Amino acid sequence: MNHVENKNYYKTLGVDRTADAETIKKAFRKLARQHHPDANKGDKKAEEKFKEINEAYEVLSDPEKRKLYDQLGSNFNQYRQAPPNGRSAGGTGAPGTMNPEDFEEMLGSFFANGPRNARNVRTPRDFEQAVEITLEEAFHGTARRMTRSGEGDIEVRIPRGARSGTKVHVKGQGGRNSRGQAGDLYLIIEIAKHPFYELRGDDLYRDIAVDVFTALLGDEVSVDTLGGPLVVRVPPGTSSGRLIRLRSRGMPRLNSSEAGDLYLRVLITVPTDLDETELAQLTAMRHRRTGSQQ
Repeated sequence: MNHVENKNYYKTLGVDRTADAETIKKAFRKLARQHHPDANKGDKKAEEKFKEINEAYEVLSDPEKRKLYDQLGSNFNQYRQAPPNGRSAGGTGAPGTMNPEDFEEMLGSFFANGPRNARNVRTPRDFEQAVEITLEEAFHGTARRMTRSGEGDIEVRIPRGARSGTKVHVKGQGGRNSRGQAGDLYLIIEIAKHPFYELRGDDLYRDIAVDVFTALLGDEVSVDTLGGPLVVRVPPGTSSGRLIRLRSRGMPRLNSSEAGDLYLRVLITVPTDLDETELAQLTAMRHRRTGSQQ
């Protein structure tokens, strides 16, 4: 008799049984980032943990599966891994992995209050998975290698101009039903907070430091942007906090050749190492302009 492990999905994600959907999602995202294969190259334990986390989230993020899991308790994995209609995988008598629809069909025969039309369920399941990317990756476009339990790895292209909340549709990578038909996978994009840039709609904002002499007299300064270095003209008499607008240098729009604007917020820096001669010259200048004797 084959032993089926009783997995505690709530314990896997580190949440209470009463946790709401948002709490479960946050716990999954945190653990997925920590144990993702890309962040743990060659670490088999991390890879196995990542698969366990995905398996737990697959069940607990689906209201129907979670209800069945809570209802069956220790019997959940036994029924889930049993072959459909009593048939063994490959004819060997060993249990195979049961699809969600077959699982519901079996439950319909065990429970009087099971799904009324469980035997007719044939719709493959769609899966959702959260993916965090950097602002640079959103600006240029990127790719992610996804590990699907029992399905191998796939590489998914995340398009240039993706935003937080963007759904990347991957056809045929969802759950399979008893007929082998596959649902789709949707990656939900989340852009990580950037240390220098702020994204507002399609526009980007960042601070640039400008010395007081450049602010007074005007000059050209070199600025690193997400699109590469640029030479920017600072007008004479620029005050601290002034915004310099660079058209079409902001965030690319998804599925478009257009882009928002880049705003450079000027922050004036003041020298602290002036010698006596320079201080005297500045004092004289202040006297001429304000009449102050101080």
